[in-house]
Amino acid sequence: MRICRIAHPGGIDYAVLEEEGFALLLDPFEAQPRTTGVRVPAARARLLAPIEPRTVVGMAHNTGPADRALPPAAFLKAARSVIGPGAQVRLPDDGGHVVAEGELAMVIGRDTAGVRPVDLLSCVLGFTAANDVTDRAAQSRDPLWTEAKSRHTFTPIGPWIETDLDPADVAITLAVNGSEAKTASTRDLARDPGEVLAYLSRLMPLGPGDLVLTGAPAPAVPISAGDDVSIRVEGLGELVNPVEAFPLPDGLAA
Repeated sequence: MRICRIAHPGGIDYAVLEEEGFALLLDPFEAQPRTTGVRVPAARARLLAPIEPRTVVGMAHNTGPADRALPPAAFLKAARSVIGPGAQVRLPDDGGHVVAEGELAMVIGRDTAGVRPVDLLSCVLGFTAANDVTDRAAQSRDPLWTEAKSRHTFTPIGPWIETDLDPADVAITLAVNGSEAKTASTRDLARDPGEVLAYLSRLMPLGPGDLVLTGAPAPAVPISAGDDVSIRVEGLGELVNPVEAFPLPDGLAA
């Protein structure tokens, strides 16, 4: 099942992707999600970020097998940095060297508290593509990575949540302006999604709608204003976002 969040003439709703449009959902977090009976043609709907998370967590030390020698480490991204497919990634003019990182992200479907580590993947509603946009210059001067990771628009996700995906060996392709830049698999991560959840569940509460970025299996790629960035996840779909410059007048926040 592909669960979406769409804007349509009737408002904003969760929906299931169908061949010719969308079937609206009552609650995507039900054990067996039910439709309302209302259908929206594709031409009358616009895809939004498939979830509005309360918590967004990313993984450091999880880029490749060599990171296995390092202790696991997590960082937080501002939930309001999340944007959906087609939305612009804004590069403030007070920023530095900005890169895109293609990742598989987990959308949590139920509380992880008290769940045995071997069963934690059962708490995952599904998976989506994520672009962990990062300002490398800010990352080098801020040990908490807040400025580097949490600027407005720095967490594109989408295009939907795929509930039927085995995350163990999924190819992720990062492309800029239609030219394939990097392809790698989740099998190349230092820790697989189950291990990531086992680590995080000891640190913090995670519940329905929370978002966990599992790490970039391939190196990051620089991005600039005017670029189009694509994250394609095998068996899931493609997330595309344009990049634009965002001049900051004096006194205006990004």
